[in-house]
Formats: sequence, structure tokens, C-alpha cells
Amino acid sequence: MLSKLSGPVRLADRVAAVLSEEIESGRLAEGDKLPTEVELVKQLGVSRTVVREAVSRLRNAGLVEPRQGLGVFVMPRRTRPLDLEAEADDTKGKVRQIVELRRAIEGEAASLAATRATPDDLARMRQALDAIDAAVAAGGDGADEDLAFHRSIAESTGNAVMVSTLRYLGEVLRSGIRVTRANEARREDYFEAVRQEHHAILTAIEAGDAEAACAAARRHLKHAAARLPEADDGFWAETEDLDVDLGATS
Repeated sequence: MLSKLSGPVRLADRVAAVLSEEIESGRLAEGDKLPTEVELVKQLGVSRTVVREAVSRLRNAGLVEPRQGLGVFVMPRRTRPLDLEAEADDTKGKVRQIVELRRAIEGEAASLAATRATPDDLARMRQALDAIDAAVAAGGDGADEDLAFHRSIAESTGNAVMVSTLRYLGEVLRSGIRVTRANEARREDYFEAVRQEHHAILTAIEAGDAEAACAAARRHLKHAAARLPEADDGFWAETEDLDVDLGATS
């Protein structure tokens, strides 16, 4: 019997963690059927929505498999996908972790791009920056276009593993970018700073200066992280609706 849950951590996270522990410990073995949705609601004292979200995360992690009309069953043990359900309990912590991850990857990507990008690659980067401006001018947040800019840099490296990793992390990165851009959109000076930081990255890549490109990319993400604490509690309450889900990969 599972114990009822309460506390400040998102309940779906906690339910997923409890069920994952049951599976990892062997108390729920390969082929076992999970308690029904109704049983989990009763045992854990949470809503059906919370249970469904938790089970969805287990499915995305390759731990369980829903079978039409039969229930949800534990999958055979295998090498697990990356567990992106970070320890951070709130949106602010998750976004900070995403920015730190991007800083590690994108600094090196910019450095490699400076020595490997072709004229066509550079043109795509320039187009991506123009697309950000166009999206914002049209009333959008520019998050998809922002992600496309950083992806275009990675693609220009010719490093298939790096590109695949960023593609795998697509939804995670997009969630983080949506929050940072929402924060930056609150102030004109933030917005203009981001625009200049992006152009500094591209300028260094166009100049073939690997060291400057790496520094510009890392500086951009360092500043993105530094801008986050300036947001008030109301902003972070609103960002809960953006569902920064570290388990949502593509």
C-alpha cells in the first residue's frame, strides 16, 4: 500500500518518483500491472489528473507501457533513457539548470562553428536572427526562432552527436527558452541585451574567431541566468503554466 502524498513539490513529480522507486526496487516487477487509476487516486490522495501526468512521465521514461483495455504494465528492464526529471522542485530551479546545460553545450558549439561553418551555414544563422525579430514584431515570444538560431550553430559544426543531443533535448530547451524570453520581454533593456548578445555570437563565428565565439555564447547564457533572479514571485507563478517539463524530450 502506498502512502498519501502532500507537500510543496509538484504532486505529479512525487507520484512519478514513488512509482519509479517501486519499479526500480523490484516491488513492481517486469510485467506487473500498476494499480488502477482509481486505486492510485485513493492510495496516494491525489487527483486523477496528477496520476495521469505521473504515468505519462513513466511511459516517456520507458518504465511502463499502457495496453488498451488492460491497464499499465511495467516494461522489461533495459538501458534507461536520460532521466531529465531534475532535482529542482520549482520552475525557477529547472530553468536555471537548463541554462547551465546550454552554457556547457553551446559554448563549444559556437567555438566549433567559428572554424567549420560554411557560407550557407552563416546565412542560415543570419536568417534565424531575422526570424526572431520578425516573430517578436508579430507579437510572438520568438522562442522557437531562438531555438532555431542555436540549433543552426550546432548544425554548422558537422558534429552529428551534438546535433542529435540537442534534437533529443528539444522540448527541454524550448521550455527553458520560453521562460527566459518571457522574463526578458518584461523590460526593453533586457530584450535589447539579448538581441545584442545573439549578434555578438554570430559576429564572432563569421570572423572565424573560435575563442571569441565560445566566450560570446557562454556570456549570453551567463547573462540569461543573471536576469532570472530579477523576476518577481508573480512572474514565476505565471510560468507554472508554461510547464517546464524536464521529461518532455523529442
